[in-house]
Amino acid sequence: MSNTAWAALFAVFIWWFSTGIVLLLNGMQRKSYRWSLLVSSGLGLAGLYALVHTAQQAGTAAVYGAFASALLVWGWHELSFLTGWITGPRTTAILPTLQGWCRFVEAVRAILWHELAILVVGVLILVMTWGAPNQAGTWTFLVLWSMRTSAKLNLFFGVRNLSEEFLPPHLAYLESFFRRRAMNFLLPFCVTAAAGVLALMVGHALSPETSEEQVLVLTLVGTMLALAILEHLML
Repeated sequence: MSNTAWAALFAVFIWWFSTGIVLLLNGMQRKSYRWSLLVSSGLGLAGLYALVHTAQQAGTAAVYGAFASALLVWGWHELSFLTGWITGPRTTAILPTLQGWCRFVEAVRAILWHELAILVVGVLILVMTWGAPNQAGTWTFLVLWSMRTSAKLNLFFGVRNLSEEFLPPHLAYLESFFRRRAMNFLLPFCVTAAAGVLALMVGHALSPETSEEQVLVLTLVGTMLALAILEHLML
């Protein structure tokens, strides 16, 4: 099996494995959240340090390390949100009669602190890795950030499959911000734009002028983007 195939399999495995761990920890009793968040915060800080450190290094190990570190940082954001630790100032459901701009504002308020936390960490990663030779971790975080934002917007505007069963009881009020419909105007645009970016990444990876290390970065990040596109198609 080629190095590219191994990298793609590694990305798929570590993504679904880390997602399963987050869901498992979130599914435990609320009294255990303190320890889950403590461990997750430690891993998130370690991941942030490792991401910045590996950004200055070259080689296969550094690329894999930066990629895995970005997932650790992202996992902290996911768990802190799902446990209800970092969400937003609004923690109650909205009335079905609330529509338009007011509904959007309240939806933003429900996840405001979470989004600001991602923004701060994302900007910090960009600043601390700017111009570094290994951008695998930075690109991974940006892909996760952009595609997760896209998914949230599409849930707000309306999709067929809301996956509300994954919301823990203490976040059940978020379901009031979702809308079930066959399609919305944003979803085709998001999928098409992401697919276009993925096609450019594949084309660059197949170019004979692209180094093996660059191919590895493109494979890992591109696999994450492909998984995100698949999740969008399942909405």
